[in-house]
Amino acid sequence: MIKKVLVVGGANGIGLAITKEFSQRESVEKVYVVDKAPLAEEYSDAKIEAYQFDLTADDYSFFDQFSDIDTMMITAGFGKLSLFKDIEERHIANSFNVNTIPVMRLIHRFYDKLQGDDDFYCGVMVSIAGFMSSPFFAVYGATKAALKIFIESINVELKKSGSGNCVLNVSPGSLKGTSFNSQKTDLNVAQPMAQAIISHLEAKDDLFIPQYEDVFKEVLARYQADFRAEGSHSYDYKLNSGRIK
Repeated sequence: MIKKVLVVGGANGIGLAITKEFSQRESVEKVYVVDKAPLAEEYSDAKIEAYQFDLTADDYSFFDQFSDIDTMMITAGFGKLSLFKDIEERHIANSFNVNTIPVMRLIHRFYDKLQGDDDFYCGVMVSIAGFMSSPFFAVYGATKAALKIFIESINVELKKSGSGNCVLNVSPGSLKGTSFNSQKTDLNVAQPMAQAIISHLEAKDDLFIPQYEDVFKEVLARYQADFRAEGSHSYDYKLNSGRIK
């Protein structure tokens, strides 16, 4: 039973929705929120302890204070829809330093819990962009593709070590109600997805792709059949979506 949760990136978006979903559970004693941004006062409650921390920092000893957790959900990350030629060079480094490297560092830091005999629930917000070419999202997709392979690899290592724990890869397309595209988080809209993610986390699933049967099963099949054609289709789809500014 989940009692103490760490949500990294829990001050807004799907991370905030997951935070609030956990805090409303009677069995959960504490939800630690770590984010570069402060948690808005309107979302605070007695079970939530909020901390500010920049994931690009060199020293991660800050996380030593959360040694009592039995659940960790990492939701921090950002992306920018833009052609690669229009991306600033610093955006490349910033993307990996927020989206990818912190996940690896945090999982490494809590790896003993993953390998231990006790239940430890761990999940990461990745993206469907990590499964296929994603024009206008080349850098973002690359940061998520790295996470996909990393998670798949360590899950094999965990299984071979005899552990009953694993890391859940949550790879959606665009999520409604989140602040990914600089919009305000709408918890009423995001809550069903938060509930679904927690359900897969508790089941110790290693992969959850929302809308898989309805949308992404066919998309991934097309990609496997002809990645060049599907990449071109993705380019045209984004161009005509009105999301490119």
